[in-house]
Amino acid sequence: MSNISQPSNFPKIDPQSGTRCVRVCQNRTCKKQGAAKVLAAFTSLPVANVMIIASGCLGQCGNGPMVLVLPDMVWYSGVKPDEVPLLVKQHLLGGESVKKMVYRRFDR
Repeated sequence: MSNISQPSNFPKIDPQSGTRCVRVCQNRTCKKQGAAKVLAAFTSLPVANVMIIASGCLGQCGNGPMVLVLPDMVWYSGVKPDEVPLLVKQHLLGGESVKKMVYRRFDR
């Protein structure tokens, strides 16, 4: 998780590569809701083949802090820093989304 950047577009992630990208919105509303602490929580828990990106607006203002996991296309809303270890353990390491944290608007 040492790759932290702020690209304006989604990174191109090849699903077969095994690499994941976690985008943590750092735009105005999410920032007011604690997104900087959520980003810090992710960066403090390194995971192989996972890039953590301080993202611009993900377009879901008021529901944040927003987190998007690619290429899985799993959205999490209202993420709190103390919930990040569960998300890392269950989703990034275990491959299962954290259902109680999934943003219902985009839940498959």
